[in-house]
Amino acid sequence: MDILTEALASMRTGRPTSVRTEGRAPWGLRLPSVAGAGFHVVLHGSCWLIPLEDEEAPARRLEPLEPLKPIALSPGDVIFLRDGRGHILADDPATPAEEERPEHFRPGSPIATVSMGGDGARTSLLCGNYHLDQGRPHPLVRQLPEVIHLPTRNGRHPELSAAVQLLGAELENPRIGSDGIVPTLIDSLLLYILRAWLEAQPPAAAAGWAAALGDSAVAPALAAIHEAPSATWTVEALADRGGLSRAAFARRFTTLVGEPPMAYLTRWRMTTAARLLRESDAPLTTVASRTGYGSEFAFAKAFKREYGTAPGVYRREARAAA
Repeated sequence: MDILTEALASMRTGRPTSVRTEGRAPWGLRLPSVAGAGFHVVLHGSCWLIPLEDEEAPARRLEPLEPLKPIALSPGDVIFLRDGRGHILADDPATPAEEERPEHFRPGSPIATVSMGGDGARTSLLCGNYHLDQGRPHPLVRQLPEVIHLPTRNGRHPELSAAVQLLGAELENPRIGSDGIVPTLIDSLLLYILRAWLEAQPPAAAAGWAAALGDSAVAPALAAIHEAPSATWTVEALADRGGLSRAAFARRFTTLVGEPPMAYLTRWRMTTAARLLRESDAPLTTVASRTGYGSEFAFAKAFKREYGTAPGVYRREARAAA
């Protein structure tokens, strides 16, 4: 069971949106905060990312945002902003930034393109955001750093570097199929980014989910929960998967995952139920059965306790908002 893929899928609320940004020095672009996760890929040239204060942030945040320093970006660099924080992109920190305007956009690309600035050095970026439900974030995402900066030069993160090169080639020279290839690559980029970051954590320093996914006791238990949320799991049964005593397993699981095994099981059952309600027409009795509840009444009671609304109401509101 690919827990990273499942965790992200549980939060996804739509396809990513993206814009290719073409700047010639001097240029500066102010980007407001978004309800999701933001990303940038430097395809050509260099620039600066200057984080803004959080006064314009969406109401829901994973964690309070900390002051951040400007970040210098070079060709091949990838930036992931966990909370979609507002920021400025510019050729130099001193360059005044302007908001996106209709006249910045031009056609002729498989995705929207913003072109701005003077006649100096050229910078080309792919910018965008992933639509993620920040109201009930998966703890794996909640534990990520606010900003992930991944340079891909000099052989670092080869799979991510290959994805960046493929994106750059499709955007520089759109051909037959580009309209389908580019969105798919952008969609896959999120998994490449997070996998590269998780695998880059030193074993001795890894903590939280970076350690849990490779832990010999916790990882098998997580895989079991994700693969069969409807099973009648107990702490003892999950501990047996990792070869630990009940008490030792419970302590290790809670330390790494951030909550006790049974609390995480309930979380994943409710997350799975919400996804089924959003994405399928399965009857409530079927949703209840697939998430470990013996009756529609017991399921509805548990769902309302977690989401604050009845399953049927949740489904109607989710469909209306889609």
